[in-house]
Amino acid sequence: MPSTSTAPQRLSAGERAAHRDPNVLRWLGGYTSSALGDNVYYLALSWAAVQAGTPAQAGLVTAVSAVPRALLMLGGGVVADRYGPWRVVVGSTAVRCALVLVAAVLLLATSPGLWALGAVAVLFGVVDAVFLPAGGALPARIADRSQLARVQGLRGLAVRLALVLGGPLGGLGIALGGTAGAFGLSALLIGASLPALLAVRVRDLPPDDVKPREPALAELRDGFRHIRHSPVLRPLMLAIALGDLGFVGPMNLGLNLLAEERGWGPSGMGWVLAGFGVGAAAASLLLAWRGRVARAGRVTAVTALAGAGAISLLAQAPSVATAVGAALFIGLFAGLAGALCGALLQCHAGPAYVGRVTSVSTLVSFGLAPLTFPLVGGAVDLWGTGPVFTACATISALSGVVILASRALRGAELPR
Repeated sequence: MPSTSTAPQRLSAGERAAHRDPNVLRWLGGYTSSALGDNVYYLALSWAAVQAGTPAQAGLVTAVSAVPRALLMLGGGVVADRYGPWRVVVGSTAVRCALVLVAAVLLLATSPGLWALGAVAVLFGVVDAVFLPAGGALPARIADRSQLARVQGLRGLAVRLALVLGGPLGGLGIALGGTAGAFGLSALLIGASLPALLAVRVRDLPPDDVKPREPALAELRDGFRHIRHSPVLRPLMLAIALGDLGFVGPMNLGLNLLAEERGWGPSGMGWVLAGFGVGAAAASLLLAWRGRVARAGRVTAVTALAGAGAISLLAQAPSVATAVGAALFIGLFAGLAGALCGALLQCHAGPAYVGRVTSVSTLVSFGLAPLTFPLVGGAVDLWGTGPVFTACATISALSGVVILASRALRGAELPR
């Protein structure tokens, strides 16, 4: 593996590390509170849907928000670049808070049917299509380019914290106030992010990067041209897509099927997920501490290949303990590869194009990759978990192959 040394990044005179920058920390506090609110919202939505209909209907309600999110994501990137990611994040956060609050009021005042819950989910997905690209583009406007890897590490830690605490907080909200209480708690957490986000200072675009406003479709085409003409972004998008397509199926639905097949039960699956979380948190902590990884392109390729290998090994694990170890390595290597891909994307995207570039990568992660769930489930029914995990791992490994095959991406570096 290429050398990454263990010494943290040395900063130039006057430069402040992201984890000591009050502006970045304000953004991080807002991002964490919003992510916690999201996790509580999805738990509350699924619980309310289960109470109002059959399991199949509940599954449809919880999944329906993915449709507008996937259809409108690219347009959300155009909106983020046109109006600025900070404005879009603040505005969409306020709308998301209002939507969840409306759901809480509906549950307090009446017993809404599945149609009402589905309508809230669809509207939330529409707003998410704008919020997600802007949220991904915002770090590039609040931190020095040399600090973007560290910011990705801090963001990863926030995601891990939200995943760990979101479930218990949602359960507490349901226990104390019913489903309406959980929705209310979600609205409170999302709304609590607004003061921190409003206090974030955003850098203006360099004058040379300010472009005249064009029709939305023309701006979208311009974003695709920017990706196509970049020797780093073009293969990077393919690598991100392959990594997500091979990773999401086995580590979501596939893991449930694996635990059922091996008789590990819910507790065993919980331990495996905990192992993955520890590995992913360690990867994020490493980036947050170091601030920069030398030979970033090569390290991304190697960690992507190692993470794919660990996915294949997970399906062969003879015991829960072995599976936990494999999941830990998946979290560590795949988490590091994903964070480095995000940092490289933000460093090599033009400042005026970060929203559109982010929307393309986010579309794959949040729109297309979940569509593999039915394929993974059907394939497991036909061939079992072992062959399916191996096939998915092969697809994920192709992301590392793409990076190694691209001279520009293979040699890509993060700024000092």
